[in-house]
Amino acid sequence: MTPADQSAKKIHYICQTYVEQKPGRNGQVGLKIGKQFQYSTAADAQNRAEREAQSEDNAGADAYMISEDPNSGEVGSPSFIVRLGNVPEFDDF
Repeated sequence: MTPADQSAKKIHYICQTYVEQKPGRNGQVGLKIGKQFQYSTAADAQNRAEREAQSEDNAGADAYMISEDPNSGEVGSPSFIVRLGNVPEFDDF
């Protein structure tokens, strides 16, 4: 491997769905992660999120990308492509 190959970051495109949890003691309905799908392009992740957000089984869906340093295994913060329906605040992510 060349030094350039070793330092290249790997990009992951993710579609993540959310489902509603039963109301807690405070009476508020919460969200939890339903399913995650990984794609090779941002467009594919966005298309899946759009379909999943329309499903009666899901409260909402995100499509986002994250970068991973293959040498250290560190993963960066998500960069959202699209957020649809009922999704958690970014701080909750």
